[in-house]
Amino acid sequence: MLTQLYVRDFAIVRELSLSYEPGFTVLTGETGAGKSILIDALALVLGERAEVQVIRHGCPRTEVTATFSLKPSHDAAKWLKENDLFGDQECVLRRLVEIDKPSRGFINGRPVPIQMLRELGEHLVDIHGQHEHQSLLRRDSQRQILDDYAELEDTVATLTHHYREMESLRERLASLKQQSADREARMELLRYQVRELEALGLTAEEIPTLEEEHARLANGAELIEGVQTLVQTLQEGEEATVSQQLARAINRLDSLVKFDAKLGEVASLLNEASIQIDEAGSRLNQYLENLELDPSRLQAVERRLSTVHDLARKHKLPPEELPACHQRLRTELNDIENLDTSLSQLEENLEKAHKAYLKIAADVSRLRQHAAKKLVKAVTTEMQELGMPGGSFQVDLTSLPEGETSAYGLERVEFLVSANPGTPVRALSKVASGGELSRISLALQVVAAGSGRIPTLIFDEVDVGIGGSVAEVVGRKLRALGRSRQVLCITHLAQVAAQGTQHVQVRKLTEGKDTLAEAVPLAERERTLEIARMIGGVEISKQTLAHAKDMLTRASA
Repeated sequence: MLTQLYVRDFAIVRELSLSYEPGFTVLTGETGAGKSILIDALALVLGERAEVQVIRHGCPRTEVTATFSLKPSHDAAKWLKENDLFGDQECVLRRLVEIDKPSRGFINGRPVPIQMLRELGEHLVDIHGQHEHQSLLRRDSQRQILDDYAELEDTVATLTHHYREMESLRERLASLKQQSADREARMELLRYQVRELEALGLTAEEIPTLEEEHARLANGAELIEGVQTLVQTLQEGEEATVSQQLARAINRLDSLVKFDAKLGEVASLLNEASIQIDEAGSRLNQYLENLELDPSRLQAVERRLSTVHDLARKHKLPPEELPACHQRLRTELNDIENLDTSLSQLEENLEKAHKAYLKIAADVSRLRQHAAKKLVKAVTTEMQELGMPGGSFQVDLTSLPEGETSAYGLERVEFLVSANPGTPVRALSKVASGGELSRISLALQVVAAGSGRIPTLIFDEVDVGIGGSVAEVVGRKLRALGRSRQVLCITHLAQVAAQGTQHVQVRKLTEGKDTLAEAVPLAERERTLEIARMIGGVEISKQTLAHAKDMLTRASA
């Protein structure tokens, strides 16, 4: 869920830092105060296209940072792990828009393309209003909503696995059939390459061993000279060696210990150092005795390495990948040499995979049909209560053309809606009214609250064209939805605002020639005054205040 939003020099916001709580948060304020600016800023950090006009007048850049808390099992957390961007159950998105530079995006402090902000944002926030982050308008999201409602997540994942297995088998089968056309030429080449690699007999572990041995043999003279110099320095030099100087230091310190026992610890350290120096000298002498520098062995290693690198260049890959290349070529050669058997086996495997796919796909289709009927009935009922009497909702399941399959089954899923009686149903993307679309979204989210994947929902324009009892119903449903998801809503109606569990007021200020917007979380008293303002306008009477208190009391009951 969204926990923090920081905005700097965006539109008419100079600087704003706002914490968000779980549940249902309402954003209110007078017309023109800048309520939608907060949603616009959030949409920007979620990857929406940026224009330099969003930068506050006279400023070089605008910055928006949004912080989200995540569960490890959440889709957004999985996306972050897949892209090596996961950061300890917290996700920080940042967007910079500058006048004379390209827009920049960051996820958990790392610069990323704006497209990655958009991809991640689709797992974090769904904005129901006039923004691109309305996942409900995408057919794939509609299919996912239906599947989640039908509790088909695991079954569809299995179906997708079978589909990918089929596609893999089809590709291999097509490749083998293509190879049969130039079978002899390909077999001759493969046999030559396999024999060459078999003659090499290279293992992945041999390369670092060869390189290490070559380094030792090729630099033998330098090794001998360097080790001899070290031995002389430590033990055998004509001038004072390290061992001799250390012995003198120990003798001198032993004479001082009788004056201060604290020096005994230092004496112990020097004695240990003397033992280590002697051991090091002994090992260096042993190294010199055992060092074998055979020129013929050096030539053999160099020939071996040269052959390895020549073959690696021929196959256009790093030397350490030659053993894996050898295995691939042997497999391909075996397939071609036994082409008839391989083709038959692949066709048999493909048939099995296709049957397994069709069996699960049939189950998915049946369960989708059953769930679609329930979803249609539930959403249509919700629409009646949300100010769309006579409106209807439908789920269109269109079968794919004969013989065609997809990773998600044998049908396409599309949501259709009619907001008014007598009006034919149309695709959700064709619904003209932002308010109607927001309320349809709310109806869907309420029905599918327990299975929703996106943790934060934002509703803008949900109360357009409604009032009275319908507005109170909308508010209650938003509050109920807030028990399972984080919900933010911009509203002009007191009946909706009173239902919020957190209330943020957006105000417009004038400082000299500047017009600025600020957002302030309201305490109980300020909230009562804001609800009263929404009820009664400029003049707030005792009756209006009493009405506001009553609305808040009933909402929290």
